[in-house]
Amino acid sequence: MKIDRLIGILSILLQKDKITAQELAEKFEVSRRTILRDVEALSMTGIPILSEQGQGGGISIMEGYKIDRTLLSSEDMRAILTGLQSLDSVSDNRRYRQLMEKISSDGSVAVNVDNHIIIDLSSWDKSAVSDKIELIKTAIEQNIKIAFHYFSPNAESKRKLEPYHLVFQWSNWYVWGYCTQREDYRMFKLTRMTELVLTDEKCGNREVPEYVCNKLRHTEGEIEITVKFDDSVKWRIIDEFGIDFLKYDENGSIIVTFTWSDIPAFYQYILSFGDKAEIVEPMEYRQEFAELLKNMQKKYKR
Repeated sequence: MKIDRLIGILSILLQKDKITAQELAEKFEVSRRTILRDVEALSMTGIPILSEQGQGGGISIMEGYKIDRTLLSSEDMRAILTGLQSLDSVSDNRRYRQLMEKISSDGSVAVNVDNHIIIDLSSWDKSAVSDKIELIKTAIEQNIKIAFHYFSPNAESKRKLEPYHLVFQWSNWYVWGYCTQREDYRMFKLTRMTELVLTDEKCGNREVPEYVCNKLRHTEGEIEITVKFDDSVKWRIIDEFGIDFLKYDENGSIIVTFTWSDIPAFYQYILSFGDKAEIVEPMEYRQEFAELLKNMQKKYKR
């Protein structure tokens, strides 16, 4: 993409005194003419770029304008590369690492990257999300809707979405945008999406609200449920919500109030704690959950 190349050229010019158009063309795998157009585009933004012809000539930024050439130190570059490599974990190519190799003036940062930190954003089945991420990125960049079949705890449905954000949250990938069926903003889990395609419909001209990560796993929904947990599962509450979330009753049990919009999924979540969790209120959901447990018990008594 052109913007990636412009950022790369600017980064190199901040790191080097001078570089030729041919050297930049080889580094970014484009023609010399394309580089000259890019340099002109950078100049139009107000950056004073000088171009000297002949032997010893090249492209540079006016000396008095550079301020600080250590804008990106080697340590900064390595930190950026670690983040870009994490994106490569959900991609079928190495384009983010290749981008850093191009941005680095001599390529040494990419070659000598610190491998002590490894971030893998892929799911157990990488193919389940990597293609979807690329397709959704294309939709966001082109401002077009996507269509897909979606499997939720309540039903299966065909959806159309104006995608605005790809979100890695709660150890999974999601797409957030405006659902045309619900006429509201919704989040969809990528692994539950099938038959995902780009449409030829442009997204609506709307003012998109800011996406906010809700610590309680769901956007605010229909009910609030208070649950009592045994102290033996404190590690899991801390793991999923943080130590500041812990509150205790007079008996030393952990008390958590959840805001949840999907009741079946909430019951599944509570079941995952076995006998270490108990719904306290509201009473109607406590009774409904008790009925669910009775039905489960009947199956095992057969």
